[in-house]
This record gives sequence, structure tokens and C-alpha cells, in this order.
Amino acid sequence: MYTVKELSKLAGITPRTLHYYDEIGLLKPSRIGDNGYRYYGEQAVLRLQQIMLFRELEVPLEEIGQLIDNPGFNAQGTLEKHKRNLEKKIEHLQKIMNTVENTLSYIKGENNMTQKQLFAGLSDEQQAEYEKEALQKYDPEIVKESNKRYKGYSDDEKRRIGEEGNQVYLDLLNAMPDGADSDKVQAIIQRWRDHMNYFWTPDLDQLLGLAELYNVDPRFKENFDKISPDLAEFMKEAVKVYVSRRK
Repeated sequence: MYTVKELSKLAGITPRTLHYYDEIGLLKPSRIGDNGYRYYGEQAVLRLQQIMLFRELEVPLEEIGQLIDNPGFNAQGTLEKHKRNLEKKIEHLQKIMNTVENTLSYIKGENNMTQKQLFAGLSDEQQAEYEKEALQKYDPEIVKESNKRYKGYSDDEKRRIGEEGNQVYLDLLNAMPDGADSDKVQAIIQRWRDHMNYFWTPDLDQLLGLAELYNVDPRFKENFDKISPDLAEFMKEAVKVYVSRRK
């Protein structure tokens, strides 16, 4: 049996977290001693492990309780699913790590990188998230048509479109010293807007919305930060200039 202090230390969480899980009925102690102390046995420890694994996968607490308390809940099957998801996450993070290492070498002038290498691991696996986010931010019918249009391209066309888009961001990165209102940067923003036509044709307000989304949504911001921590903010400023000159 573990006390709250012992279990919190073992699991690497705070005693307050265990108290909270008890309060909401997510993790009850195995027994409460005459002294009022909570004690946790093996089954409670295994349940806590499941809770923490689900939390790693960003499952909300209320959903975790429903999953674990479901009569059909299969601990072994769930662990195997956790394992597969973690393996995918590790594989993706390894791609990101390789890209970061190669980019650092590229910035230091120690090696050359192709456009594809510079953006490796940053685009393909985020496409579904972009579509989901866009559905929430813009007209669903427009975005559904956009997704349909993109899925209609051949693999070669998708590869060419992806490389073209990567080149836009790479050129914008290289042009940052010129300033957001420079003719060079504004020409790149025009290319970015033209590139959108492969998917949909946003109006000026929607362009501003996209640039803002790149900064405020952690998932989008993370991708830009992997290229440069200043790129998303710089792009927003450049898009503001672009839009102001056309209104």
C-alpha cells in the first residue's frame, strides 16, 4: 500500500493531483485508514498509470473516467494501443530532431539542405490538423471544397505543390532582414496568396485570419518555430502590410 505522499513521489505528480482525482471520482484510494490517510493498492496504482498514459495523449479527464470505467475496457488492448501511438510519436519526433539538427548545421554553413530536407516532418502529418482547424475557423463548405480539390491532385502534383509552398516559406525566411514592408517580402506574400489558389481563394480578411492563426494556435506556431522562432510573427506583419495596401 502507498500513501498519498509515496504514490505522488513514485508517479512524479503532486499530492494535490491525487486529492483532485479522488474528489472527481477518477481515482479513489483503495482504503482510508483510521487516521484518515488515503492508501493505494496495486489496482489503484495500475489505474493511475492508465490515467497518466491517457493524459499524455491529451485525453480530457472526464473522458478518461468514461473509458476506464466502461465494462468493456481492456487494459491489455489499451496498453498495446498506447504503445503504437507512442511509437508513431517517437518516429515523428525523431524526424523533427533530425530536421532541427540539419537546420542548425545549415545555418552554421556546415552543410547544404534541399527544400524537402528543410521541411522534413513538418508538413505531411499536419495536413489533417490544418483541415480540422480550418473547418472551425472558416466556412465549412469552402473548406470542404478545398479539401476535395486538393485530394483530386495526383501524387506528383501534390509533391510539386508542397515544394512550391516550402519555397515560399524558405524565401520569406531569407528575406526577413529586408523588413516586412519591403518590395521583396511583399512579392513573396503575393506568391503565398497565389499559392492558396491550389486549395481555396481567401479574401483579404481571411488572409489576416490565417496569419493570426499561425501565431495563436500552438500547433501552427510550433511548425513555424521549427523553421524560425520569428517567422510566424514576421509573416503576420508582412500580411498586414499586404492587406493594408489593398484596402
